[in-house]
Amino acid sequence: MAGRRVNVNVGVLGHIDSGKTALARALSTTASTAAFDKQPQSRERGITLDLGFSCFSVPLPARLRSSLPEFQAAPEAEPEAGEPLLQVTLVDCPGHASLIRTIIGGAQIIDLMMLVIDVTKGMQTQSAECLVIGQIACQKLVVVLNKIDLLAEGKRQAAVDKMTKKMQKTLENTKFRGAPIIPVAAKPGGPEAPETEAPQGIPELIEVVKKVKSMQMFHMPITSAMQGDRLGICVTQFDPKLLERGLVCAPESLHTVHAALISVEKIPYFRGPLQTKAKFHITVGHETVMGRLMFFSPAPDNFDQEPILDSFDFSQEYLFQEQYLSKDLAPAVTNNDEADKKAGQATEGHCPRQQWALVEFEKPVTCPRLCLVIGSRLDADIHTNTCRLAFHGILLHGLEDRNYADSFLPRLKVYKLKHKHGLVERETNIQLFVGLKVHLSTGELGIIDSAFGQSGKFKIHIPGGLSPESKKILTPALKKRARAGRGEATRQEESAERSEPLQHVALSLTFKRYVFDTHKRMVQSP
Repeated sequence: MAGRRVNVNVGVLGHIDSGKTALARALSTTASTAAFDKQPQSRERGITLDLGFSCFSVPLPARLRSSLPEFQAAPEAEPEAGEPLLQVTLVDCPGHASLIRTIIGGAQIIDLMMLVIDVTKGMQTQSAECLVIGQIACQKLVVVLNKIDLLAEGKRQAAVDKMTKKMQKTLENTKFRGAPIIPVAAKPGGPEAPETEAPQGIPELIEVVKKVKSMQMFHMPITSAMQGDRLGICVTQFDPKLLERGLVCAPESLHTVHAALISVEKIPYFRGPLQTKAKFHITVGHETVMGRLMFFSPAPDNFDQEPILDSFDFSQEYLFQEQYLSKDLAPAVTNNDEADKKAGQATEGHCPRQQWALVEFEKPVTCPRLCLVIGSRLDADIHTNTCRLAFHGILLHGLEDRNYADSFLPRLKVYKLKHKHGLVERETNIQLFVGLKVHLSTGELGIIDSAFGQSGKFKIHIPGGLSPESKKILTPALKKRARAGRGEATRQEESAERSEPLQHVALSLTFKRYVFDTHKRMVQSP
């Protein structure tokens, strides 16, 4: 029964120089052509520059044998000769901050993550970023405390116990709470030490990794492959120097898009707001490009609606947001109109359960629908102790037409909620809003009826008429002059013409303006 294997992809991630490649070498029995920093550039610089692949195999545990097709079809049948295997494919990811794009790409094909920690240093900047990536991209984690051989032998166990408690506390508020923490020495004595001394803790680490499963094939003569597999393909009469990294896929499964609608969730460790019109590094699949974002949310009445993560509803209306809404950030202020500043923003302590963004890519990307999207600020200073990963989400709808701004965006009903305020004297001055409804501070509902003269003022029609109280407020009073004298009667007549109401009545106008409406119409709800 040769070739019967259950394969699991295990990502080896961590800060630079934490010993990831040494750990992959200690675990592996078979290496691919890209394993263990075989690239000349990697050897020259002494660091991992690209994904490395290697594997080891152990007998398949009995509890996992039901995953094999023949056991599913006839579990009582006599098995063929040969022992089925659990094959663990190690995906060795770079650790340098500048290679985060490659790390994110590698994380999307793994089933389990090994977070490698230098036990003498603990959590470092890229360790934290890898942990964030793990929370987004995979469901299982094993923490490996490497380089325990560098600890003083008499104090080794105490130091390991102390670091174990620190890591347990770090994981406490993540989905990996309670994850296994295994101490090892992948390369005792360091990189230049002879190979005579055996690694420490490797059997215990392998025992922990039996506990996961995935149905993929790798590193065997096969006739088919699936997502996550690494293949060696022999092509005759072809110069390999002409080949670049790309994608192999079934027809119609991938699409090249110029923009996309994504469901967005902010990464809590990212400092600062996610602003509309801001640019981020957007990782989609194995590509990272710059993209500009516009955030929007459900209408305020729908803030509590159940999130939908597999589709986008174009029949609904959505509220434009100056930034991603979160409880820890104040609403963005960009408009000079104080009323417009607050229009549509989340009330204090109340944010929508789901938010979205329109992402416009600086160059097109090729990806499947419902793929993982990660937004980062990779131009941030790598020496600062900050998380560069800003948000993650799911690509719900890709825009393939290069002219999507004209052909597609008008379908997207995202609106800005506008408020205008004024005072009722005898006239007002907003000619453009004739026919729209207005509310008076005295309670009446009015309609902007028509223009008044040539000055741009207009009349308001109150269908139900003014209440006696409102009429009293708006009754003009004569201004009295303190000084008496010649021509006083004439001055009183002039004062009567300049009469003003005893008290101003406020008028408010609320309307929607759709962001992608080419006619810039103002719309009010019925």
